[in-house]
Amino acid sequence: MLIKALILLFCLIPFMTQAQTDILVLKKRGAHVRTYTVGDELNMETVYNQWLTGTITQLRHDSIYLNGMAFHYKEIKAIRRTHYNFGNTVLPYGMIAAAGGILVLNAVNGAYRHDKAKDWYTHSSIVTGIALLAGGFLLTRTTRSTYHLGHRFKLDYLELTFKKTPASSPTPSPRPF
Repeated sequence: MLIKALILLFCLIPFMTQAQTDILVLKKRGAHVRTYTVGDELNMETVYNQWLTGTITQLRHDSIYLNGMAFHYKEIKAIRRTHYNFGNTVLPYGMIAAAGGILVLNAVNGAYRHDKAKDWYTHSSIVTGIALLAGGFLLTRTTRSTYHLGHRFKLDYLELTFKKTPASSPTPSPRPF
């Protein structure tokens, strides 16, 4: 009984699965940058200056269906990609907090020692605090990348679906002698 059920399952798998869909490839001067396929999130600007965000629901015949709305892939003017990682989420705010800590701690220590206000900070503490503050701020700006299509970036549509040939193709007539 188990073998029959297993054979039936293997016979039904082709009817339950889908074939590979088309893909959208973002290239920078011919080099692969990112690939988009069905189910991926896409944040794009159209040639009509509208920013649209959504999930790619279908790729078919040079068209991208974003949440069910169809767009030709040449109607895309820019693609924005948001990526979160340690280097642009946790680290920059830690650097900003460390800069604030250095500057506040030097002021508290100077006031506690009854130093003059001009002696609270050394050149190295000022440079370190400002460098951490500026570096942290710049790292917060690396969260989002915008790829403007045109000169440097290009969007290619790779059609991987099988195209059916027409069933009623004209047969060539025989040559006369």
